[in-house]
Amino acid sequence: MTTTAAARTPALPSKLPQVGTTIFAVMSALAAEHGAVNLGQGFPDFDCDPALVDAVAHAMRAGQNQYPPMPGVPALRQAVARKIEALHGRAYSPDTEITVTAGATQGILTAILAVVQAGDEVIVLDPCYDSYVPNVELAGGTAVRVPLTPGTFRPDFGRIAAALTPRTRAILINTPHNPSATVWTDEDMRALEALLAPTDVVVISDEVYEHMVFDGAEHQSAARFPGLAARAFIVSSFGKTFHVTGWKVGTVVAPAPLMAEFRKVHQFNVFTVNTPVQYGLAAYLADPAPYLQLPAFYQAKRDLFRQGLEGSRLKLLPSTGSYFQCVDISQVSDLGDVEFCQWLTREIGVAGIPLSPFYGDGFDQRVVRFCFAKRDETLREALQRLRRL
Repeated sequence: MTTTAAARTPALPSKLPQVGTTIFAVMSALAAEHGAVNLGQGFPDFDCDPALVDAVAHAMRAGQNQYPPMPGVPALRQAVARKIEALHGRAYSPDTEITVTAGATQGILTAILAVVQAGDEVIVLDPCYDSYVPNVELAGGTAVRVPLTPGTFRPDFGRIAAALTPRTRAILINTPHNPSATVWTDEDMRALEALLAPTDVVVISDEVYEHMVFDGAEHQSAARFPGLAARAFIVSSFGKTFHVTGWKVGTVVAPAPLMAEFRKVHQFNVFTVNTPVQYGLAAYLADPAPYLQLPAFYQAKRDLFRQGLEGSRLKLLPSTGSYFQCVDISQVSDLGDVEFCQWLTREIGVAGIPLSPFYGDGFDQRVVRFCFAKRDETLREALQRLRRL
């Protein structure tokens, strides 16, 4: 007679014990359950330029369906180099300083894994995008949270300076900023450049909303500042720029010594990115008009949304970049921001995202973020419902 051991799934100690379901997934599910207009998760509800789809389809039909080189299709890296030099005046080598990634989130994780070792500290500026801190923890580092100035979300360089220690390996910055829709100025970038000059701290600059800067202002890329460019991984996103967030294709640029370390990690966590989309993007980038016209496109949507909320009890905060609009809810409700967003979704039929989950300590300023990367009719429907408040 034989006996069979019971099947057993091993219990694993979690590498991310504090991580649960993201607020984006929670609010999107709640919006779907209640038939709410979803202005929470940051993706468009309109399609991309058909010419871009045609370019990708052409690449597929032309047989561009096998592995590309590990750093990315040369034509796409060359197009990115031309774009950065034209916009920011800095030349990056397509061969040694530009890598195509499976979206910006993967690019940021790879940069962190490449430079952060056990015991290193990484400064993150709260409120911050929700992948940053888990990325640092997966690399064995410690996230040091430094708050942006409450109310204005401007960088506080005194507090950043106080957070620098001999263990500081990197600092993560994000402009235009998610979730606050704040844009760093030339003065801000120069202040960071001067602060880091005597250090070996690496900058990871999340610039995925680079083409969404409004009111005639310019995006101040880290590439524009020699002291920052020399120590920076600069992350961008074709998904954000060309309304194809589901394609998950981005780029990281950095000086050759940094990029060499980046590629060591990249080749083993992704290796490379889907070929026909890269060829399609390379062809599409030959015309700069789509990204040069993007600020005006999104500013019109921002203005439509802001004008629709004028006179309401939702206090509009400045929106100088990205495709987000934050509002102060204190004149509408006594609820905290998470509870308010749940109530708003269920009872009013509009989903937003509370800001407190972007803070390590859950700091609640009673501020809610809405995404205006939506069709005008979607925004008008949301505004009609929000005016009931």
